Amino acid sequence: MRKIKYVSALIISLLLTLINHAQTDDKAEMADTMRSNGRIYVVVAVVVLILLGLFLYLVRLDKKITRIEKNNS
Repeated sequence: MRKIKYVSALIISLLLTLINHAQTDDKAEMADTMRSNGRIYVVVAVVVLILLGLFLYLVRLDKKITRIEKNNS
């Protein structure tokens, strides 16, 4: 239990450091270039599709596990 708390505190501190670093950067040349070319929408669409696929996979997996648990009891 103590190890889980330690690991979670470490992850949270690393994420906070990353967020702080991301907000202090004034340069976003790549994002500006992609926005001006209209390619940022392609990147966003791909990310949304990947996340949607992962979500649907998890829902399907949960249904299968629930069905298997019902059959075993």
